[in-house]
Amino acid sequence: MSQEPSVSAVKRTFPPLYTATGDVDTDRLAFFHILERLKTQKRTGWVDHKAPRSWILTSISDHMYRMAVLAMCTSDVKLDVSRCVMLCIVHDLAEAQVGDITPREGFSKEEKRRLEATAMHNFVHDMLHGSPAALRIEALWKEYEDGETDEARFVKDLDRLEMALQAREYEKAHSQNLQGFFDSSLPQIGHSEVRQWGEALSRERAV
Repeated sequence: MSQEPSVSAVKRTFPPLYTATGDVDTDRLAFFHILERLKTQKRTGWVDHKAPRSWILTSISDHMYRMAVLAMCTSDVKLDVSRCVMLCIVHDLAEAQVGDITPREGFSKEEKRRLEATAMHNFVHDMLHGSPAALRIEALWKEYEDGETDEARFVKDLDRLEMALQAREYEKAHSQNLQGFFDSSLPQIGHSEVRQWGEALSRERAV
Protein backbone atom coordinates (compact mmCIF):
# COMPACT_ATOMS: atom_id res chain seq x y z
CA MET A 1 0.00 0.00 0.00
CA SER A 2 1.42 3.38 -1.01
CA GLN A 3 2.10 5.93 1.68
CA GLU A 4 0.54 9.37 1.82
CA PRO A 5 2.86 11.96 0.27
CA SER A 6 4.56 14.24 2.76
CA VAL A 7 3.64 17.91 2.93
CA SER A 8 6.92 18.88 1.27
CA ALA A 9 6.38 16.30 -1.49
CA VAL A 10 3.08 17.85 -2.51
CA LYS A 11 4.20 21.46 -2.19
CA ARG A 12 2.81 23.17 -5.25
CA THR A 13 4.65 25.13 -7.86
CA PHE A 14 3.80 28.59 -9.10
CA PRO A 15 3.32 30.06 -12.57
CA PRO A 16 6.53 31.49 -14.03
CA LEU A 17 7.10 35.14 -13.30
CA TYR A 18 6.39 37.54 -16.14
CA THR A 19 9.30 38.44 -18.40
CA ALA A 20 9.21 42.08 -19.41
CA THR A 21 9.13 42.82 -23.14
CA GLY A 22 10.34 46.37 -22.69
CA ASP A 23 7.17 47.71 -24.30
CA VAL A 24 5.29 49.76 -21.71
CA ASP A 25 1.82 49.13 -23.15
CA THR A 26 2.35 45.38 -23.54
CA ASP A 27 3.76 44.95 -20.05
CA ARG A 28 1.04 47.08 -18.44
CA LEU A 29 -1.67 45.06 -20.15
CA ALA A 30 -0.03 41.88 -18.84
CA PHE A 31 -0.50 43.25 -15.33
CA PHE A 32 -4.12 44.15 -16.03
CA HIS A 33 -4.70 40.59 -17.27
CA ILE A 34 -2.98 38.90 -14.32
CA LEU A 35 -5.43 40.65 -12.00
CA GLU A 36 -8.11 38.36 -13.45
CA ARG A 37 -6.60 35.53 -11.40
CA LEU A 38 -7.83 37.28 -8.25
CA LYS A 39 -11.38 36.85 -9.55
CA THR A 40 -10.99 33.12 -10.18
CA GLN A 41 -8.64 31.90 -7.43
CA LYS A 42 -10.47 30.77 -4.32
CA ARG A 43 -9.68 31.52 -0.69
CA THR A 44 -8.32 28.01 -0.05
CA GLY A 45 -7.04 28.95 3.41
CA TRP A 46 -10.52 28.05 4.63
CA VAL A 47 -9.62 24.39 4.23
CA ASP A 48 -7.04 24.77 7.00
CA HIS A 49 -9.92 25.65 9.32
CA LYS A 50 -11.80 22.43 8.43
CA ALA A 51 -14.24 24.01 5.99
CA PRO A 52 -14.99 21.47 3.23
CA ARG A 53 -13.39 22.42 -0.07
CA SER A 54 -16.82 22.25 -1.73
CA TRP A 55 -17.90 25.24 0.37
CA ILE A 56 -15.10 27.48 -0.85
CA LEU A 57 -16.90 29.74 -3.28
CA THR A 58 -15.39 33.12 -2.45
CA SER A 59 -12.46 34.40 -4.47
CA ILE A 60 -9.55 36.52 -3.35
CA SER A 61 -11.07 39.58 -5.00
CA ASP A 62 -14.42 38.90 -3.28
CA HIS A 63 -12.59 39.11 0.03
CA MET A 64 -10.75 42.32 -0.81
CA TYR A 65 -13.85 44.02 -2.21
CA ARG A 66 -15.91 43.46 0.92
CA MET A 67 -13.02 44.69 3.06
CA ALA A 68 -12.86 47.88 0.98
CA VAL A 69 -16.56 48.57 1.52
CA LEU A 70 -16.21 47.81 5.24
CA ALA A 71 -13.46 50.42 5.40
CA MET A 72 -15.83 52.97 3.91
CA CYS A 73 -18.30 52.25 6.74
CA THR A 74 -16.03 53.40 9.54
CA SER A 75 -16.87 56.46 11.59
CA ASP A 76 -13.27 56.81 12.86
CA VAL A 77 -12.32 60.34 11.77
CA LYS A 78 -8.69 59.73 12.72
CA LEU A 79 -8.26 57.28 9.86
CA ASP A 80 -7.46 58.16 6.27
CA VAL A 81 -10.38 56.21 4.83
CA SER A 82 -9.25 56.53 1.21
CA ARG A 83 -5.91 55.04 2.17
CA CYS A 84 -7.65 52.24 4.05
CA VAL A 85 -9.69 51.40 0.96
CA MET A 86 -6.51 51.28 -1.14
CA LEU A 87 -4.82 49.06 1.45
CA CYS A 88 -7.78 46.67 1.29
CA ILE A 89 -7.54 46.47 -2.48
CA VAL A 90 -3.78 45.93 -2.50
CA HIS A 91 -3.10 43.79 0.57
CA ASP A 92 -3.56 40.40 -1.17
CA LEU A 93 -2.41 41.51 -4.61
CA ALA A 94 0.59 39.17 -4.60
CA GLU A 95 -1.85 36.26 -4.52
CA ALA A 96 -2.53 36.90 -8.20
CA GLN A 97 0.84 35.20 -8.70
CA VAL A 98 1.20 32.85 -5.73
CA GLY A 99 -2.42 32.16 -4.80
CA ASP A 100 -3.67 31.73 -1.23
CA ILE A 101 -0.64 30.08 0.41
CA THR A 102 -1.71 28.07 3.45
CA PRO A 103 0.22 26.50 6.38
CA ARG A 104 -0.76 22.97 5.34
CA GLU A 105 1.39 23.40 2.21
CA GLY A 106 4.56 23.48 4.28
CA PHE A 107 5.71 27.02 3.48
CA SER A 108 7.29 28.94 6.35
CA LYS A 109 6.18 32.50 7.03
CA GLU A 110 9.54 33.70 5.75
CA GLU A 111 9.21 31.73 2.50
CA LYS A 112 5.64 32.94 2.01
CA ARG A 113 6.77 36.54 2.50
CA ARG A 114 9.64 36.04 0.05
CA LEU A 115 7.36 34.55 -2.62
CA GLU A 116 4.87 37.39 -2.23
CA ALA A 117 7.58 40.06 -2.25
CA THR A 118 9.03 38.54 -5.42
CA ALA A 119 5.60 38.62 -7.05
CA MET A 120 5.11 42.25 -6.10
CA HIS A 121 8.54 43.17 -7.48
CA ASN A 122 7.59 41.46 -10.75
CA PHE A 123 4.33 43.41 -10.93
CA VAL A 124 5.83 46.76 -10.01
CA HIS A 125 9.08 46.69 -11.96
CA ASP A 126 8.66 44.21 -14.83
CA MET A 127 5.02 44.88 -15.68
CA LEU A 128 4.51 48.47 -14.57
CA HIS A 129 8.09 49.66 -15.14
CA GLY A 130 8.43 51.29 -11.73
CA SER A 131 5.97 54.04 -12.60
CA PRO A 132 4.72 56.39 -9.85
CA ALA A 133 1.45 54.45 -9.77
CA ALA A 134 3.35 51.16 -9.42
CA LEU A 135 5.50 52.51 -6.61
CA ARG A 136 2.35 53.68 -4.82
CA ILE A 137 0.92 50.16 -5.04
CA GLU A 138 4.19 48.72 -3.74
CA ALA A 139 4.30 51.18 -0.83
CA LEU A 140 0.71 50.36 0.14
CA TRP A 141 1.41 46.63 0.08
CA LYS A 142 4.52 47.09 2.22
CA GLU A 143 2.61 49.34 4.64
CA TYR A 144 0.04 46.60 5.20
CA GLU A 145 2.71 43.92 5.58
CA ASP A 146 4.65 46.00 8.11
CA GLY A 147 1.47 46.76 10.08
CA GLU A 148 2.90 49.85 11.75
CA THR A 149 0.33 52.51 10.80
CA ASP A 150 -3.14 52.98 12.24
CA GLU A 151 -4.58 52.38 8.77
CA ALA A 152 -2.67 49.13 8.29
CA ARG A 153 -3.73 47.82 11.70
CA PHE A 154 -7.35 48.81 11.01
CA VAL A 155 -7.31 46.99 7.68
CA LYS A 156 -5.82 43.90 9.35
CA ASP A 157 -8.77 43.97 11.73
CA LEU A 158 -11.12 44.20 8.75
CA ASP A 159 -9.38 41.13 7.35
CA ARG A 160 -10.24 39.28 10.56
CA LEU A 161 -13.81 40.54 10.59
CA GLU A 162 -14.34 39.62 6.94
CA MET A 163 -13.32 36.05 7.69
CA ALA A 164 -15.81 35.91 10.56
CA LEU A 165 -18.56 37.34 8.35
CA GLN A 166 -17.83 34.70 5.73
CA ALA A 167 -17.85 31.98 8.38
CA ARG A 168 -21.26 33.12 9.56
CA GLU A 169 -22.57 33.00 5.99
CA TYR A 170 -21.15 29.50 5.53
CA GLU A 171 -22.79 28.48 8.80
CA LYS A 172 -26.19 29.64 7.63
CA ALA A 173 -25.79 28.15 4.16
CA HIS A 174 -24.67 24.72 5.39
CA SER A 175 -26.28 24.45 8.84
CA GLN A 176 -22.91 23.97 10.52
CA ASN A 177 -21.19 25.41 13.58
CA LEU A 178 -17.85 27.01 12.69
CA GLN A 179 -16.88 28.31 16.11
CA GLY A 180 -13.19 27.89 15.38
CA PHE A 181 -13.28 30.62 12.77
CA PHE A 182 -14.68 33.09 15.27
CA ASP A 183 -12.25 32.06 17.99
CA SER A 184 -9.29 32.70 15.69
CA SER A 185 -10.48 36.06 14.39
CA LEU A 186 -12.77 38.16 16.59
CA PRO A 187 -10.69 38.09 19.81
CA GLN A 188 -7.70 39.41 17.83
CA ILE A 189 -9.46 42.59 16.72
CA GLY A 190 -8.00 45.71 18.30
CA HIS A 191 -9.86 48.60 16.67
CA SER A 192 -12.81 49.54 18.91
CA GLU A 193 -15.35 50.05 16.13
CA VAL A 194 -14.43 46.87 14.27
CA ARG A 195 -14.62 45.06 17.60
CA GLN A 196 -18.16 46.40 18.02
CA TRP A 197 -19.06 45.07 14.59
CA GLY A 198 -17.69 41.70 15.64
CA GLU A 199 -19.70 41.76 18.85
CA ALA A 200 -22.85 42.46 16.84
CA LEU A 201 -22.02 39.47 14.66
CA SER A 202 -21.63 37.30 17.75
CA ARG A 203 -25.02 38.42 19.01
CA GLU A 204 -26.52 37.58 15.64
CA ARG A 205 -25.11 34.05 15.90
CA ALA A 206 -26.63 33.64 19.36
CA VAL A 207 -30.17 34.35 18.19
